[in-house]
Amino acid sequence: FGYDGHDLELMLVRLLFCMFAEDTGIFVQDDFLNYVENAKPDGSDLGMRLIKLFEVLDMEPEKRAKRTQLPADLLAFQYINGSIFAERLETPEFNASMRQTLIDCALFDWSVISPAIFGAMFQGVLDPVKRRNFGAHYTSEENILKLINPLFMDELWKRFDIVKADPKRLEDLHREIASLRLLDPACGCGNFLIIAYRELRKLEHAIIKMKRPNRQRVLDTDFVSRLRVDQFYGIEIEEFPCQIANVALWLMDHLMNLELSEILGQSYARLPLSGGAHIVHGNALQIDWQTLLGDKENTKFDYIIGNPPFVGHQNRSKEQIQDMDVVYADFKKYGKLDYVAAWYKKAADHMQNSSTQCAFVSTNSIVQGESVAVMWKELFEKRALEIIFAHPTFKWNNEAKGVAAVHCVIVGFVCQPFQGKKRLFRPDNSSYVVHHINGYLLDAPNVFIQNRSKSINPDLPKMTKDSQPTDGKNLLLTADERDALLKQYPEAAPLIKAFMGAEEYIYNTQRYCLWLKDVEPKAYRHIKPIMQRLERVAQARQKSPTASVREAASTPSLFTQIRQPTTNYIVVPRVSSENRKVIPIGFMHSSVIASDALIIIPDAKLYHLGILTSSVHMAWMRTVCGRLKSDYRYSSMVYYNFPWPELSAAQEEKMALLAQKILDTRARYPESSLADLYDSSSLPADLHKAHEALNKAVLKLYGFNLKAYEAKSKAEIEAKSEAKSKAEIEAEIEAEIVASLMRRYAKLRAR
Repeated sequence: FGYDGHDLELMLVRLLFCMFAEDTGIFVQDDFLNYVENAKPDGSDLGMRLIKLFEVLDMEPEKRAKRTQLPADLLAFQYINGSIFAERLETPEFNASMRQTLIDCALFDWSVISPAIFGAMFQGVLDPVKRRNFGAHYTSEENILKLINPLFMDELWKRFDIVKADPKRLEDLHREIASLRLLDPACGCGNFLIIAYRELRKLEHAIIKMKRPNRQRVLDTDFVSRLRVDQFYGIEIEEFPCQIANVALWLMDHLMNLELSEILGQSYARLPLSGGAHIVHGNALQIDWQTLLGDKENTKFDYIIGNPPFVGHQNRSKEQIQDMDVVYADFKKYGKLDYVAAWYKKAADHMQNSSTQCAFVSTNSIVQGESVAVMWKELFEKRALEIIFAHPTFKWNNEAKGVAAVHCVIVGFVCQPFQGKKRLFRPDNSSYVVHHINGYLLDAPNVFIQNRSKSINPDLPKMTKDSQPTDGKNLLLTADERDALLKQYPEAAPLIKAFMGAEEYIYNTQRYCLWLKDVEPKAYRHIKPIMQRLERVAQARQKSPTASVREAASTPSLFTQIRQPTTNYIVVPRVSSENRKVIPIGFMHSSVIASDALIIIPDAKLYHLGILTSSVHMAWMRTVCGRLKSDYRYSSMVYYNFPWPELSAAQEEKMALLAQKILDTRARYPESSLADLYDSSSLPADLHKAHEALNKAVLKLYGFNLKAYEAKSKAEIEAKSEAKSKAEIEAEIEAEIVASLMRRYAKLRAR
């Protein structure tokens, strides 16, 4: 078109409106198509014709009457208003190919496309890097309904069923829904608002059916339909989505008017457009949301909904960090919270002393790891926030291209005492009533798992990271480097030890290190390759910005941090794939030097390994641990806060035997790495059996229902269509396990 930026976006929105309007009765069928086809075949006059059309669509009938020279094909188009065509554009440039493309688009039946899908269309053409920076992800209709139904639609329909036979109470319900105000403070292309408007209109149509029998004729839609798009508010940082949202809401209004026309047997339309949704182009974290309601100081939004941006704390831009500084001005400890946390805080601040209810779709990072203690503790204790329903972790899906590879939650909340029933949802979208929902989205007390320097269980052995070389890779050797050194200097063998990090441990690869602790210089001063390596270590450390590392340049033969135990020890990979149900924890010989990619537990016993390898501990880990991307990131926070069972000597012995059985079974597969063994699709049957025996014993220690656990392991029994999947049953039982552990944790902390 010769356009870019704002002008290009505005042109696309207008063309989209025209094509949709033609197929849904706003325009006479084929008027727009014919108007485009009547342009010259080379497209040279099409731009001018479109500009003239836009001018007429924004021209009031009185003004049209004075324009006697307007051709008939333009006068056939209805006055639209609504500010969609108010702004003037320079004449766009078309050629024959562009003209044909527009004709092809106009030939498509746009009446089969819901305005709610416009967001997916927008995301499909948005630059992937730009989308990632904004955290912009289109939300599917399925996921929007998961949010708005429990937030308000389920209750409104329930009330309708109760009052539908009572004209006065039915009228009261109609007035109530016509007064609702909804805000999406990160509205994008408006799909949350569009679906919410459609669902409320469906309810209103059911009310109208009850209030006005078919024999009663009515005069206009405005009288019978009280819901209007100007009850809907949005804030969006990008201009183009704002335009899409405004137009899409009008088009959804038109579709619902067509539906109402069928119900009442008369044709209705709200044209020319008047009013309109309140979609604000701006930064939602810098705007006072109350100002959207104008001078109505005592008015609040009834519902706040949406899908705020998915931006991890490590990916926040400078501007996004500044946004969080503004929102968290009274609470500076937000450092590692994802960007989305600012919307929760901002919403809770707006909701104070009001009955406003809110629900957001978010990444599940806000209900895992340190985020719970940082984010939810503040909201629960300082903002009186209560979670009233939640969809625990589910995999993101939508109709757009470039589907976000994330796991999400939906959290609904209020900031005043809640008298209704709180609900947790299962993966199949069924729900169950719970007493309380905590920051981990569990039916358990408010507990906040934080880093601690020692265990809540006084007798548990200490956990630590292990040795760190900080050597510019000069104290470390590959297998080939080790062999070459020993070939030339066989006497160096005692100076070289196996060096084990998480990758070497899990994938059974080999790496080595020079371990010169307590070794006299005489043993290696004559070995030139070693001395050259030590010289490079010193040089690398001298260049470090860290003072302690620079000081360590004077002792290049030693690791900068040495925590190597003198006895065998348990190792836990700091990072492990989310695809493994079990982190492959094991024992390591004291002669193997563990890197800081492993967490180690010196002085641990076999029964400790048994408990740590169990499904109970794994369930706790998955809930409490942090994440590196989507992989599990184990830490002392998981270990030190885990509520350990009280064990008798006999129980310790049994746990030790079951743990040894797992180690012995692993040893039967010397050619397979732990990655091979613990892949969910290649786990050997005997290793699976060994883990199941351990799991049942540990579940029994905690008093869990073994029958329920056995049902989980046999979930694939009969593949009935109505049966839950194995994954769904596992998720339910794991949630029960962790909720029980949380209650046990709360009791331990209270002592």
